[in-house]
Amino acid sequence: MLIILRIALVGFVCLFLASAGSACGPGRGYGKRRHPKKLKPLTYKQFIPNVAEKTLGASGKYEGKITRNSERFKDLTPNYNPDIIFKDEENTNADRLMTQRCKDKLNSLAISVMNQWPGVQLRVTEAWDEDGHHSEESLHYEGRAVDITTSDRDRSKYGMLCRLAVEAGFDWVYYESKAHIHCSVKAENSVAAKSGGCFPGFASVILEDGQRKMVKDLKVGNRVLTADDEGNIVSSEFLMFIDRDPKTIREFYVFETEEPRSTLRLTPAHLVFVTNNGTGSDTTAVFASNVTPGQKVLVVDDALEHLKAVTVQRIFVEEYEGSYAPVTSHGTIIIDQVLVSCYAVIEDHKWAHWAFAPVRVVHAFMFLTGLLKEREYPPTRDGIHWYSDILYHMGTWLLDSNTFHPLGMSKS
Repeated sequence: MLIILRIALVGFVCLFLASAGSACGPGRGYGKRRHPKKLKPLTYKQFIPNVAEKTLGASGKYEGKITRNSERFKDLTPNYNPDIIFKDEENTNADRLMTQRCKDKLNSLAISVMNQWPGVQLRVTEAWDEDGHHSEESLHYEGRAVDITTSDRDRSKYGMLCRLAVEAGFDWVYYESKAHIHCSVKAENSVAAKSGGCFPGFASVILEDGQRKMVKDLKVGNRVLTADDEGNIVSSEFLMFIDRDPKTIREFYVFETEEPRSTLRLTPAHLVFVTNNGTGSDTTAVFASNVTPGQKVLVVDDALEHLKAVTVQRIFVEEYEGSYAPVTSHGTIIIDQVLVSCYAVIEDHKWAHWAFAPVRVVHAFMFLTGLLKEREYPPTRDGIHWYSDILYHMGTWLLDSNTFHPLGMSKS
């Protein structure tokens, strides 16, 4: 039965996204496949994303130099891809050593290079550095950065090579020199490398009867408080976790509000509702990483009857173990007194909610027909839910890359 439902869901998603995806969010046409987007070369000294390399929105902080005697040396893997030329001027195979994430992105880029310029290969001039040739705290010392050219060393191609590297999924690409391109990735175990959008397990939700419950303890079928499109407080059924990870340590943005005081913790790619004028007329869902002090979030009052626009006074970052991304029938949920979206990664709450319509339809159908009873709800599994994983990959095909948060939902 589960296999049949999965097939039905995937089929429904394909039809749904083809017809409704562009109507409910960024997109062109109606029910038509988008033409391949025109790639724009980077200019000299340009970098993408437009933030410093060792920040959360790019490749993340430096974690320490790796040497051949380091415990972390085992984290480096050799790349013997025959479609890539490795300069290896040290003759030690050091330029073949890199993290798995870096290797995956590099191999993807190698294919793009051959497709873009038949007969031309990707060339790596520097990867892991064990000799101290780079600046202090360079990601080359961790095997997370590569310097690249094309095999023909045609500098007129380097702007487009940068763009191809961006499309291949490198977390930071820099047209650093007229002689090479610099690319880097997030750490394998970093917050950013496994980022989606979620809350720490100890974050609280409010059940229909007013009782509090930690997010990590939610069970399918629980009814929690949220708000409808008009801002009325309503209860909504908890359907699933988009992502459930009890162990990984992640960085969370922490919002502290003015009176009534609330503290909301969520990952940077998650959507939260904000308003600037406090009336609610301009309420919109934005990435947590785009919220600034002075904007207002919607906080439920102590009577659990109304939402109030409250100013965000302070924003900072903290690390916590475990993260959970719950989804309700309404697509919204009140977490730690604050109204937030259930969705992340793509900055369009309405589009995301439409995309999860098949989940709501199938859930309702199974419950009404008796195929699923409350006491028979399947246990919640750890990891990214297969349905949201499919949606993400379909979205990367249908939508422009700038529609997604820089951290995406990438997995190391």
